[in-house]
Amino acid sequence: MSLGNGMRWLCATIAALAVTTGSAVADPAPAGKELVVLGDSYSANDWNHFESERNCNHHGPTAWPVQLAKLMGVYGTEAVSDPSCPGASIDSGPGWTMSQQALRADKEGAFGPNTKLVTVQFGMNDKWGKSDRSLWDSLASCVLNVELGCDPEAVDQGRMTDYTGVSGALMAMRMSNTVTYIKYYAPNARIVFVGYPELFTPGTSTVCLSIMGATPFINPRGRALVEYLDRIDLAQREAAQLLGIDFFDARALTAGHGLCSPQPWLNGILDPRTGIDGLPFHPSTEGDTVLANAIYTRYGR
Repeated sequence: MSLGNGMRWLCATIAALAVTTGSAVADPAPAGKELVVLGDSYSANDWNHFESERNCNHHGPTAWPVQLAKLMGVYGTEAVSDPSCPGASIDSGPGWTMSQQALRADKEGAFGPNTKLVTVQFGMNDKWGKSDRSLWDSLASCVLNVELGCDPEAVDQGRMTDYTGVSGALMAMRMSNTVTYIKYYAPNARIVFVGYPELFTPGTSTVCLSIMGATPFINPRGRALVEYLDRIDLAQREAAQLLGIDFFDARALTAGHGLCSPQPWLNGILDPRTGIDGLPFHPSTEGDTVLANAIYTRYGR
């Protein structure tokens, strides 16, 4: 007898004994929450700089999941579970992983037959290939390094995370256990892999960041970063297909509004055009509004 069949037999035996003795052995299965949000800082869109540990309780007041919950009429109610967290990854750590977030949501009764929508947004913070660096570990040494640039050779130089290791098959494999768990316990839910917004025009070599809305930081040798983002986007699409879940193309939705554009939908540094206190490299209120409305129209009604 396999372990899986053995556990099923054991559970069935316990259930039968409960019926014959009239005693309860477990709490009733949860009905589930209408909206469940699992993700990294592109979902949470907030960061408490005074905390050394990410507790996943901080969410930006205009983050797209917050706006989506309001559109669905469930904001501030027990019908929402949102353990999305800055620094979260699929499984790389050291922040919260996808499975840890799902476990926390499950303890809140998030998954059940009444669960309507589960969003996942991961990949940016993970480590891929031969590198032990995440993208954010590469900011100072590569992305913001005008002197040395952030060209593809930066990977071999150890200054940039290894984007060559990013693949849809690997991403799907690393997510599969959690997705399978959600599918089993929330069989009626739409599971949507939410992509990242456009930060830079795909295929370009120039990366930008506005400072105070007037002084732009420009690195004309940022090809490695753009290639990383391009590959993450492709991997997310492929992983969603392999996992049998939906992919929401946030990049196409926000095309033309990246950090180098005249009308960015992402925050620079102290940029009054998008929000003085906005988290740099992350969606502005307008960017999150566009995303929330589109997800609501497709999945939240």
